Amino acid sequence: MVQSSPHPSDPLFSESAALPIPKNAHPPAHPDGAWKILVIDDDPDLHPLTRLVLKDLIFDGRPMAFIHGYSGAEARRLMAEHPDTAVVLLDVVMESDREGLEVVRYIRETLRNPWVRIILRTGQPGLAPEGEVIAAYDINDYKDKVNLSNQGLITAVTAGLRTFKLLDTIENTRQGLRRIVSDSGRLYENQSLGQLAHAILTQFSRLLDPRSICIPDAFTAAMKHGVIRIYAALGSHGTLVGQPVDEVLPSPVVGLTWKALHERTHQFTPHEFIGYFRAHNGMENLIYLNAHRRLNDVDRDLIEVFCANIATAFEQLLLHREIIKTQKDVTFTLGEVIETRSGEAGQHVRRVAENSRLLAQLAGLSHDECELLRMASPMHDLGKIGIPDSILNKPGALTEEEWAIMRSHTEIGQQVLGDTDQEIIRTGAIICAEHHEKWDGTGYPKGLSGERIHIFARITSLIDVFDALTHKRTYKAAWSVEKALDQIRKDRGTYFDPRLVDLFLGNIKQFLEIQQAFD
Repeated sequence: MVQSSPHPSDPLFSESAALPIPKNAHPPAHPDGAWKILVIDDDPDLHPLTRLVLKDLIFDGRPMAFIHGYSGAEARRLMAEHPDTAVVLLDVVMESDREGLEVVRYIRETLRNPWVRIILRTGQPGLAPEGEVIAAYDINDYKDKVNLSNQGLITAVTAGLRTFKLLDTIENTRQGLRRIVSDSGRLYENQSLGQLAHAILTQFSRLLDPRSICIPDAFTAAMKHGVIRIYAALGSHGTLVGQPVDEVLPSPVVGLTWKALHERTHQFTPHEFIGYFRAHNGMENLIYLNAHRRLNDVDRDLIEVFCANIATAFEQLLLHREIIKTQKDVTFTLGEVIETRSGEAGQHVRRVAENSRLLAQLAGLSHDECELLRMASPMHDLGKIGIPDSILNKPGALTEEEWAIMRSHTEIGQQVLGDTDQEIIRTGAIICAEHHEKWDGTGYPKGLSGERIHIFARITSLIDVFDALTHKRTYKAAWSVEKALDQIRKDRGTYFDPRLVDLFLGNIKQFLEIQQAFD
C-alpha cells in the first residue's frame, strides 16, 4: 500500500523550499526498517525539495530514510557505506558531463550491486540522450528534471521500491536456501539429541534473519511418558531446559504445542511457528520459534524447506545412535568374551571403558573423542583370542618362549580388527597394537615412546594396569589400592605418560567410584 502527501505545486522544481541541507552533512540516523533513498545532486536546492515531496511516502508499511550527497565522489563513498540502499536519485552532470554515468558503472561493476534501483535525473538531457543511456547503462529510469512533477517522482520512486523489494525477496530466498544446504550438513554431524536440538535452533534463527543481533525465543521439546519436556532453548526460554512445557510457558504457546502434537502437523501464527516431527521409532519432537515479527510468505517457504531437513536430521541421528549402540554392544561383548576366557575379574572391560573416558575428559579430549575411546577401549586385549589357554591361564611365571607368544596378542588384535573405515573398529586396532608400549620406549611390540604412542593407547594402558593390579588374576592376588597407586607413581615417566599419571592421581576419588560401581 502506498500513501503520500505530495507538495501541492506541480512542477516540482519551481517551488521555493526550506533551508538547503548543508553539503557534506553527515547522513542522519536511519530508523530501523526504513527504505534508504540516496539523493545525489550538485544542486543544493534540489535536496530539500526532493525530501519534501517524498518525506510522507509510505511503502509496504515502511517510511523513507534520506541520505544526501553532492558529487560523484560522495555518491561512490555513500553507496559503499550503505549497500542496502533501495533507490538512488542520481544527477548526470556533476564534476563532468557524464559523472553520473560513471557512478552507475561504479555501483554495478565495482560494488557489484545489482539490487539498488537507479533513477537518473538530468536538467541537460542533450548531454546524455535517453536512448543511448538506457541502452548502455544498467539504470532503471531516466527523468528530465524540467518535466518531472511531484507525482511523477513519487511514482518513479514507488516503482523502484517495488522492484527492489522483489529482488530483495528473491535474494533472501536464495541465501536462505543456501544456508539450508550449508547448515543441514552441520546438523548431521551432531551425535546427541541436545547437540542436534541446539544446532537446529541456532540455524533456524539465522535462517529467518541472518543480520539480526536479537536472539529469538525458541525451544525444542519431546514427548515422553505423556509430558512435553524442553531439551534445548534460546532467548527468554534459555533457562527452561528440562522443564515441562505445560508448567513454564504461557498458555497460548502451550495450546499451540499440544495442537501440533495432536494434529501431527506444523502450526503457524502470524509471528510464531511450531514444527512437529515423528521419527521411525515413534519419538515425537517439536520445535517452536517466535520471530517477534510477522512471518511473510518467504519465511514460511524457507521454514517448510528447512523442516524437511530437520526431519531428516532427526532420522539420521536416531539411526546413527542405533548403529553406535550396536557397535558398542559388539565391542563390549568381544571384551567380555576375552575377559571370561582369560579368567580376568568380572566387569574388567566396563571399568576400563568408563575410567578411560573419565581420564580422556580430564586430559582435555573432545566429547566425541571421549565417547570413541569408551567404546573402543574394551577391545584392548582382543588379540588374546589367539593365545593358547595353557599360556593365557598359566598360574605361574611364563617362560621366555611363552612370554614371546603372549606378547604377540597386541599384533593379533590389530590384525583381527584389520583395516576398516569404521572409526570404532579402527580405534580399537590402534589400542590393541599400542597399549603395551611404554613412555620411555621399552615397551612392545614396536618400542614406541612418548607422544608417538597414541593418546588413546596411553590412557587405556594406565587404566588397564591399575584395574589389573587391584583385582585378582590367575597368576596373582589383588593388590590394595594404596600399593597399586605406589606402583603407578613409581612408573610415572617410564611406563606411563607423566601428565596422565598426575591427572589420574589428582582425581583418584572419581576413578575409585567407577571401580566400585562396576565391581
